[in-house]
Amino acid sequence: HLSFFSGFGPFRQYLVNSSWEAVKEVSKRGLGENISLHIMQLPVVYQKAKEQVFKIWTTLQPLLSVHVGLASSAKALIILEQCGKNKGYQEMDVCGFHPEGGCCMLDGPEKIESTINMKTLCKNISLEGIDIIFSRDAGRYICDYTYYTSLYYGNGRAAFIHVPPLSTSVTADFLGKALQTIISEMLKQCGDQRK
Repeated sequence: HLSFFSGFGPFRQYLVNSSWEAVKEVSKRGLGENISLHIMQLPVVYQKAKEQVFKIWTTLQPLLSVHVGLASSAKALIILEQCGKNKGYQEMDVCGFHPEGGCCMLDGPEKIESTINMKTLCKNISLEGIDIIFSRDAGRYICDYTYYTSLYYGNGRAAFIHVPPLSTSVTADFLGKALQTIISEMLKQCGDQRK
């Protein structure tokens, strides 16, 4: 089974993006023998992120695509996002652009739900030293935009996880372990859905 993971590059004051550091840690650790991992750093640029996501789904066709983003407001919190929204993208990316009409896909539905049940995941996982919460609003910036695009091209087989900025208590190693646990549960759900 092929799984794909992405984190994001630097933006604003975040010269080191915790999402990419966490994804690199997951890649080092692996997810077991049957899971082949591909990772990629996405730029904080709407159009480029969309092109990369399209390429992932058309060339790799993963069982699951997991995108990880930085939630700058979260301190010791991992946020599991249930759905991606199509409209409302007015904030400029690092190149000073935003999508035409503030929209991901002109013909796309208002929102797309992940086939992964994030509420169930939240109930089934507890990690020491960090809270995990469920969300239905990924924030109308590159994270939400990437998530919606991936859900659109992947027929809902995508997931989005927001992680906090790195700190003395939240290290890349710590986030890597946390993501390894969360993603293993997501892959179990994928396996159950296929039966």
